[in-house]
Amino acid sequence: MKRVAILVSGGGSNMVRLVESMTGDHPARAVLVGSNDPQAGGLVKAAEMGIETFAVDHRPFKGDRPAFEAALREKIDAAQPDILCLAGFMRILTAGFIQAYEGRMLNIHPSLLPKYKGLHTHARALEAGDQWHGCTVHEVTAELDDGPILGQARVPVEPGDTPETLAARVLTMEHLLYPAVLRRFAAGDRSRLDL
Repeated sequence: MKRVAILVSGGGSNMVRLVESMTGDHPARAVLVGSNDPQAGGLVKAAEMGIETFAVDHRPFKGDRPAFEAALREKIDAAQPDILCLAGFMRILTAGFIQAYEGRMLNIHPSLLPKYKGLHTHARALEAGDQWHGCTVHEVTAELDDGPILGQARVPVEPGDTPETLAARVLTMEHLLYPAVLRRFAAGDRSRLDL
């Protein structure tokens, strides 16, 4: 059984879907949920689901990313995870941190990568006049939003869409895609899944 740690920064809706999916014959189980924000709603939800939680507040580190990441790694490594899932974790991680979990760290990003790396993806898709938008699960590498793509889900851009309406439809697909990709990844299947 693979051990999964999940990092969140906010409400943790993707984390909840991942944890809920890891039951029955699933090859993995969630063992830890962590955040860079002690007030993150996702920590409360994880605790209510019986998952061990922790927070390492990034603010006292005042931009010293290596020190922040060392504290983060100490908590993560104590749980001995086989897989580390970023689920709305809004801190850019250094190459040193990423190398420690290389080949076993996943992220979900709200665009059809390689389009729209970084922030404000929904507004950027609308500004570009795209007909399709969506989300991507990828392996994390040192370059932002760049690693091997493990899965994508597409949604049509509809007339009158706003960044908010588009984001809501993409989030629905994130909740389907991320658990499906994690299940395959935990079973050793890195082939691409398209929804």
